[in-house]
Amino acid sequence: MTTGQSLGEPGNSGARNWARVQEPHFRPFYDAVHERLGIGNGTRLLDVGCGPGGAALLAAERGARVAGLDVAADAVEVASERVPAGDFRVGDMESLPWPDHSFDAVTGFNSFQFARAPATALVEAARVLTPGGKVGLVIWAPPSESQQARVIDAISALAPPLPVGAPGPFALSARGVLEAALAAAGLRLVDGGEVPIVVAYPDDEAACGAMLRGSAAVRATRYAGEARVRQVIVEALAEFRMATGGYQLENRFRFAIAE
Repeated sequence: MTTGQSLGEPGNSGARNWARVQEPHFRPFYDAVHERLGIGNGTRLLDVGCGPGGAALLAAERGARVAGLDVAADAVEVASERVPAGDFRVGDMESLPWPDHSFDAVTGFNSFQFARAPATALVEAARVLTPGGKVGLVIWAPPSESQQARVIDAISALAPPLPVGAPGPFALSARGVLEAALAAAGLRLVDGGEVPIVVAYPDDEAACGAMLRGSAAVRATRYAGEARVRQVIVEALAEFRMATGGYQLENRFRFAIAE
């Protein structure tokens, strides 16, 4: 089973809304990884699981020659519009459509945990690196460290439980799991850290529009319908409501640099 099959391939909706509402929150960890990878003029960079291209756009602004891959065609379409000089393709991270030694750096922002076999996806990332190149990735910290995990749990309850070891937002989050996947791929961890991210939504529609794009909501929608998923999102967010009527959630992510 490919990564796209395991995720249910999200379909042609929501990429522009996600880019507008959700993506800007993540700039701190985009910048942290780009800094540590030394992304600059002429860097050949592949972003695996590029989504609608926010991280690739930031890398291009640093002077990188960017490429990106995502399972969702609508996300690739938006990324191509935002970075016209980029090479964006629809595909699976466990079978990258580029030859060996094509890139100086490979990034994966909240993507490798969705691989059916993360070590296989990381082997592919290593394959397309030039000698001396590095992989930079970001994953969620353990669920207990992020308030949004409670919302994800509520959404996930609308669908049958996933089998043990299935891809998902927190598949690499337990201590030691990421390190083991890197080692299995022949990669050595050389740097890492944590980045706190505060996510804010001005109203119900913004929150639902962003969260419906997530893998848990895509799967739940197939079983329970979008209206029910929206209802559960709003109910789960109630404890995070601010006086303004919007919502704010405090989350924590881990980044890792490997070679």
